[in-house]
Amino acid sequence: MASATGKKAGHIGRDHSHLQWSKHNPPVVTVSSGEVVTFDAIDSSNGQISRSSNASAITTFDTGLANPVFGPVYVQDAKPGDVLKVEVMDLQIGDWGWTAIIPGFGLLADEFPTPVLHVWEDLDQTRGYTSFKGEENIRIPLRPFLGCMGVAPGTDDGLSTIPPTDAGGNIDCRDLTVGSVVYLPVFADGALFSCGDGHATQGHGEVCGTAIETPMKATLRFEVCKNKSWVTAPHYEIPPSSSGRSRPLAAVPDRGRHAVMGVDPDIMEASRKAVRNTLRWLMDTKGLRREEAYMLASVVGDLQIVEAVNIPNYIVAMSIPLGIFGSTA
Repeated sequence: MASATGKKAGHIGRDHSHLQWSKHNPPVVTVSSGEVVTFDAIDSSNGQISRSSNASAITTFDTGLANPVFGPVYVQDAKPGDVLKVEVMDLQIGDWGWTAIIPGFGLLADEFPTPVLHVWEDLDQTRGYTSFKGEENIRIPLRPFLGCMGVAPGTDDGLSTIPPTDAGGNIDCRDLTVGSVVYLPVFADGALFSCGDGHATQGHGEVCGTAIETPMKATLRFEVCKNKSWVTAPHYEIPPSSSGRSRPLAAVPDRGRHAVMGVDPDIMEASRKAVRNTLRWLMDTKGLRREEAYMLASVVGDLQIVEAVNIPNYIVAMSIPLGIFGSTA
């Protein structure tokens, strides 16, 4: 779904990081709709962990310095109420990464009080997998993505880069690989997009609190979309090769999936928001009545936990296979 076209308009390097989402962050690059920006992002430890680190680095880990994002990008003509479309065109990981158990963090934090660090020293994107603890019989497929993609919130206060919000941010969605498209509601002039938190791969939920954290070079294309009022939280589309369906739909073409996020401190309410937001998308784009949309979502929609550890907010997404709709739908 990502277009190969688009003029490269700028580059954002590792010296342009910030630790808060804010509409007061000065832009690093200004682009027009349709243009491309490249990013060079350090890993989520912000330099606190290196490939030679051991578990002692976790004991001194400062979470206040973690999860830097890089930017922001000011997109001309993006106004509050618009939608920023972000195409993921290319992602290149570093040749090493890390995964850790950080005391007090993670879904089972009370059961794992001891710091643990695993350094992955053989990340090879061309090979396509890494080995867990050097054991060739445990192969981990590499599926690079950016854990953080977001825009400035509408509030005057700066927000931490750790919890996700309706403006995106630390969404940790493993499906946002090359070829995916993200739609973010715009809350501030220029959108002020930033990204970071490179992952070589991750399971849905990121249950211990970390993925394979790695430096990331990213190429993204930006487009301003008008009159998409149904986008009030992050939406995304994933191409057929990334759909992750274990049960192919007979006689239905695989055109990928459209997914909608629900973000909330309560995981049940996050689930309900994901469903409500999906219903609105179906009503506004497919012409369904709300009751029809609700039944369709129950029949073909997949509800899944995307992110379960970035306290206080959880993310649940509902995805719909695009192949069920006719070519004109």
